[in-house]
Amino acid sequence: MALLGSTGSIGTQALDVVRQHPDAFCIEVLTAQNQADLLIRQALEFKPNIVVIGNETHYEKVRDALAHTDTKVFAGAGSIADAATCESVDTVVTALLGYAGLNPTMKAIQAGKHIALANKETLVAGGAIVCRAAREQQVAITPIDSEHSAIFQCLAGEYMNPVERIFLTGSGGPFRGKKREQLQDIKPEQALKHPTWHMGRKISIDSATLMNKGLEMIEARWLFGVKPQDIEVVIHPESIVHSMVSFQDGSVKAQLGLPDMKLPIQYALSFPQRLSLDVPRLDLTQTGNLHFEKPDTETFRCLPLAYQAIDKGGNMPCIMNAANEIAVQAFLEERIPFLAIADLISRTMERASFLPAPNIEELNESDAESRRLCQELIGTAFPS
Repeated sequence: MALLGSTGSIGTQALDVVRQHPDAFCIEVLTAQNQADLLIRQALEFKPNIVVIGNETHYEKVRDALAHTDTKVFAGAGSIADAATCESVDTVVTALLGYAGLNPTMKAIQAGKHIALANKETLVAGGAIVCRAAREQQVAITPIDSEHSAIFQCLAGEYMNPVERIFLTGSGGPFRGKKREQLQDIKPEQALKHPTWHMGRKISIDSATLMNKGLEMIEARWLFGVKPQDIEVVIHPESIVHSMVSFQDGSVKAQLGLPDMKLPIQYALSFPQRLSLDVPRLDLTQTGNLHFEKPDTETFRCLPLAYQAIDKGGNMPCIMNAANEIAVQAFLEERIPFLAIADLISRTMERASFLPAPNIEELNESDAESRRLCQELIGTAFPS
């Protein structure tokens, strides 16, 4: 496999899965953006054919550290995309952060590689293009996100049965139950304290704003071919039911488990097999009550913005995603308040150029334009 983003949360847990099944999985490619030291340690352990460091300023350090090995070292975003097409690779795990995952995923699809997808922004920004390319190349896209893995598992054996509704569950993040006036002075360290999952910084903020559920809703729309209005977000603070699917006979199937990403990662890599996995087991007698509630879309405005974006279609989800990435980074750098994230996304969506049927080059241009517009809005509203 090629593991794109091996030093992030998903990447490191994917390598934990490989450690448990060294006879089943072989690492051919490892890539990282900035964490050169961890990438070097991973390369020394797994001995891949190719290593790519996205930030070219770290190239010499990685090259010199691996000079005594047979691993070939490259640098730059273009090399990450090229590595995904390596002839010896069967499966590409896309665990890159944000919009940066789109182009490598497209190249891997065009090369006929099976995609284990952990980069939801790929389908948020370019779902129509990506899914069309996957159909044309007869490439399977298997989801890694816990919610989409749950839906995928619920649909196993049900492909001839129409789906009535998808219930996309989410914990509600660290601010579940709070109102807007209670979120005025939120600091990044508060927003990063997710109640049930250990995740990267960007996705943790997305969880706090409920944008993560919006991105997952758009991803589910493309992965499973359902209408956005047939995908219902449900807040489930225990994070035991990872998602549910209802069918036309009224039956509802759910996938349950403790919140551990290694399970959906391994399932995406081993499907249709279920390999053994050394993780804690769910004990329902110890779990207690399970709670479900509707999301508060007045307080957490990012979720309705995602529905607006997918309803509009075209490049609007790409615009929304780009603005979100810029706004989240600005919040993490304490340049904007927490509640400004949704405001900036909304204003960028209003100002950016709309394209009803963009190609991949136009999506790249739209992403760049939306980032620039959002930065300008930040500079105007929150001058440093």
